[in-house]
Amino acid sequence: MIRIGGRPAYDRQNMSTAHTPSILSHATRLVTALHAALVVLVLASAVRYLTGHGFGDRGPWVLIGAVVLLATYGAYRLLPSRVWLALLVVEWCVLVLLAPSFAWCAVPLSFVALRILSFRPACLVVAGMVVVTVVQWTRMTDRLDPTIVLGPVCVAVLAVGAYRALERDALARQALLDELHAAQGDLADAQHQAGVMAERARLSREIHDSVAQGFSSINLLLQAAESEWDVKPAAAREHAAQAAATARDGLDEARRVVRDLAPAELAAGLPEALRRSCERLAAHSALDVRVQVQGTPVTLDSEVETALLRTARGALANVLEHAHAETAVVTLTYHPDAVVLDVVDNGRGLPRSHVKIDSDRGHGLAGIRERLRQLGGTLVLESEPGDGTALAASIPLRATPEHS
Repeated sequence: MIRIGGRPAYDRQNMSTAHTPSILSHATRLVTALHAALVVLVLASAVRYLTGHGFGDRGPWVLIGAVVLLATYGAYRLLPSRVWLALLVVEWCVLVLLAPSFAWCAVPLSFVALRILSFRPACLVVAGMVVVTVVQWTRMTDRLDPTIVLGPVCVAVLAVGAYRALERDALARQALLDELHAAQGDLADAQHQAGVMAERARLSREIHDSVAQGFSSINLLLQAAESEWDVKPAAAREHAAQAAATARDGLDEARRVVRDLAPAELAAGLPEALRRSCERLAAHSALDVRVQVQGTPVTLDSEVETALLRTARGALANVLEHAHAETAVVTLTYHPDAVVLDVVDNGRGLPRSHVKIDSDRGHGLAGIRERLRQLGGTLVLESEPGDGTALAASIPLRATPEHS
């Protein structure tokens, strides 16, 4: 069965909706470190306060604030990212006003801001936390200590500057990758166009040297027969007979040209053509494609082999583009009365509303179905969301077994 997973739309709405990507938005290991660092610092700050001041008038509020801060931090999957960050910063400011020890929590919170916000808004948030830290520590010591002012400022500048450099490096790398992909696409287009032009030139030569010249000969023979029909009936009949023979030869030539339009890989047989196509696909993608042949191979009409090969290619193209699958299995089965092509993938599947073949799901499946219908074949699509997709193409078998 041919599994062609539906294409999950790229979920841009879950990426903080239409604003510039953050500096650390994809640093998954750093996210884990941030979780651990914030929890440790909040707990350490609470213990330090209680050790130094006891469970006095501010003690309960400090503990409540620490619990609320950790609870809010744990709710990052439930709230919009910017709202979540704003709550964290506000709660942290309140805690710093109650207990300056919590100022150390500004370090992981700064990285949270860098991860969620784009560069300029993140800098503003970091600068605001630095100001709160400096003001609160200055109030606690009752004097303006240069180290208290310059320490947080230097840490913030170094952190933001380092990740600004990382961001620019990442953007430069992405630009190079985009240019490489664009160049590869242009090269593929150029190669395709060159192939199209070469094929057109070949077909032009074939038609000119065979069919067109045959028509020209038929026209001349018929003109000669017409001019001699009354005076030389025997010669006229001979010309007409030659024109008929030339027409038969031209018909054979036209059929040969049409037959040559089949994919060149089919010269080695349909199973081998499928293997080669799948090997090329696997070599240029992360998709693991396997080919299986069941039953006794038979000689098929060129139109049937071409339809099955192009069906497999179209199905695998859908798997690669839409399904986000890791593996796909192509199975060619020869039954006594039909040949069946199945392609199965382990991708994301299709929504139930799109499983019917008659649904408006682009021109790919519609083209496959129409090609099979012209040969008396059928197309069946089966899919479950999250459990891959299966598409089976079946064509009645009108062939004789291969002879070795």
